[in-house]
Amino acid sequence: MVGDVHGHLEPLVAALTTAGLVDAAGDWAGADAGLWFLGDFTDRGPDGIGVIDLVMRLARQADEAGGHVGAVLGNHELLLLGAHHFPDEPVSPNPRTYRELWQLNGGRTEDLTRLRDEHVAWLSGLPAAAVVADHLLVHSDTTAYLELGSSVTEVNRTVARVIAEPRPEEWTDCMRLLFRRGEFLDPTLGPKAAEVVLRTLGGRRIVHGHSPIPVIRGIDPWEVEGPYVYADGRVVDVDAGLFFGGPCLVVPLPLPESGDEEPA
Repeated sequence: MVGDVHGHLEPLVAALTTAGLVDAAGDWAGADAGLWFLGDFTDRGPDGIGVIDLVMRLARQADEAGGHVGAVLGNHELLLLGAHHFPDEPVSPNPRTYRELWQLNGGRTEDLTRLRDEHVAWLSGLPAAAVVADHLLVHSDTTAYLELGSSVTEVNRTVARVIAEPRPEEWTDCMRLLFRRGEFLDPTLGPKAAEVVLRTLGGRRIVHGHSPIPVIRGIDPWEVEGPYVYADGRVVDVDAGLFFGGPCLVVPLPLPESGDEEPA
């Protein structure tokens, strides 16, 4: 699994190479292995479209080799697609337009300029959630997915409909749900919230990005050495804060059983 890349193509390629998943030419070398990305390919970094191009290519190559490369949708994918579909529409009740909101959240003009139909089609087809190796993969650390459906299939169907029939109001409602964060952090309520999500959507653990580990833990980005397991072991954060100096983590599944908190 890989968390939020945010346009940082070179560190991503380096991390995948170290993990043995791509070769020196940047092509798939993982044979029948699986690799999942947890969203937020673009914004805040220099080459978001380059990241998308890489993941799309690796997905094709992995499929040919008997492996699999998948991804779940992040809030920044919805931001980028919203800026593409209706750039001048206000994000009600905010007076800012979609393009302005996207730029405020790190959107790079060159990414929107380079966005092609094949990128839009691929991003639009991403699921919002997936269960892999008994782990629930989502982008955001929130219970908001339960407002989209009572199963992974229903959640993905709801999001797919919003994307297939883009209307500003419904798009904004969906996007705001994926902007929510930090809902498993409370030492008492967090594990209970995670348990409700897992009981409803499936899986033994929630794995997410969205909320950088350095921010959650109050540490410097370069101190992060691995994923952060919390909420009594029910939740795993794999976003190491790459865009502000953290490492690009490539985290294997299934994760080993451990205590409540992994050392940074």
